[in-house]
Amino acid sequence: MNLRQLGYFVAIAEEHQLTAAARRLHISQPPLSYELASLERELGVTLVDRGPRGVTLTEAGEVLYKRSLAILDMVGTTEREVEGFGKGQRGTLTVGIISSSGGQVPNDAMRAFTEDYPSVRFRLREGNTYEVLDLLRKGAVDVGVVRTPFDQSGLELVYLDPEPMVALMPAGFVCGSDPDVVRIGELSGVPIVLYRRFERIVEECFLDAGAELFASCVNDDARTTCVWAKKGMGVGLVPQSFLSMVALDGVTVKRVDEKRLVTRMCIAWPKGRRLSSLAQRFVQMFKPALENEPGEKDGTAEAGAAAQKGEPAEGSEVAQGGGFARDGGAAQDGEAAEANSSDE
Repeated sequence: MNLRQLGYFVAIAEEHQLTAAARRLHISQPPLSYELASLERELGVTLVDRGPRGVTLTEAGEVLYKRSLAILDMVGTTEREVEGFGKGQRGTLTVGIISSSGGQVPNDAMRAFTEDYPSVRFRLREGNTYEVLDLLRKGAVDVGVVRTPFDQSGLELVYLDPEPMVALMPAGFVCGSDPDVVRIGELSGVPIVLYRRFERIVEECFLDAGAELFASCVNDDARTTCVWAKKGMGVGLVPQSFLSMVALDGVTVKRVDEKRLVTRMCIAWPKGRRLSSLAQRFVQMFKPALENEPGEKDGTAEAGAAAQKGEPAEGSEVAQGGGFARDGGAAQDGEAAEANSSDE
């Protein structure tokens, strides 16, 4: 007994005539009669009573008809489900993600996709950039959402739009003459709240501008930076996309006019690893926004290339041995710096 025979039998049961069933199946009547007789021989029962006006189901035929409908329906459902997995329309995607990604992930394309394919599920593993990269290397996540700069060797990357750092200025700490932009020199001596990962590069920017950096609070999470700035503890420095995640009533926001203080988030996965169809769909959701490799706007290409070669890029934190663009090999060898244990 096979699926084709069951399909034939359902047609016979519903049409009540072999001629009509054959016409519905687009076959001639003799092959249909042969398959019906084969079923009856195999099962050892009479499935239909033949009469001058057609056929009627026997008690055994009624049982087989109901079971055939259920079996064929299950087969159809299975085919659709498996096809959906193959097209990335079903399944579970495990994503390693940083806390400051909320401004760009999830995006409108992801929301529309899950509305069209509600069977898709996401499981998130949260951590800082280096922790997410470690999860990728171990195969614990399918793809990772991380922030530049970092050692990019051995990774496939899709870059999101470059985003500058912005200064969050509470009342009493508004700096600079321009209403939208603040220069490093205009922040000289002002209490600065920042997260640890950017501490070294911020120090370099202030030094090069001949400005005094007063880092009043160095923390391990951009959310803490926002809270402290909003509470009037100083001027907070965070990536621009983070603004959509927090309420900043009473806080003046200005872009920091310094090209080294520009970062990008990336969708990352190990080179040579075959992505599932669902993971491929996930990556594709971000491609229309980016298609550009990192370059002069954010300075991450130079730092990333230097990290891959083991050479310091001029003006980058790699040159200073800090955590802003740390070598991934050291992290694998258990030499991660404690100062970067919680940053993004």
